[in-house]
Amino acid sequence: MTAASVSTEPKPRQIFIQGITKDGRTFRPSDWAERLAGAMSSFRPEGVVQGRAAYIGYSPYCVPRVINGVKCVIVNEALKSVEPMAWDFVMNFARDNDLQVAEACLVPDTPASPPA
Repeated sequence: MTAASVSTEPKPRQIFIQGITKDGRTFRPSDWAERLAGAMSSFRPEGVVQGRAAYIGYSPYCVPRVINGVKCVIVNEALKSVEPMAWDFVMNFARDNDLQVAEACLVPDTPASPPA
């Protein structure tokens, strides 16, 4: 590995907005994560097809997930540089609704090892 191939820029963080309030109650309505991620669906990286030719889907910067039985929205910090107002919107949503927020890294599923 050469010095040129090593990035000194830190990777964007992932912020997990959890569907549990700070006092432990489940946040309602039950489809809040899909609604929030849907509102952010137009914020996409450069080069992604947009407009009439685009497919329907979530932005990679803001995706709903269920983790350990808890609805969450995973927000990539890169959204802040793409559209600061969108970043503020999702973070204010979490704050205004008293939702638990954690910084974490989503680990991709690893394929099962073949039997020996």
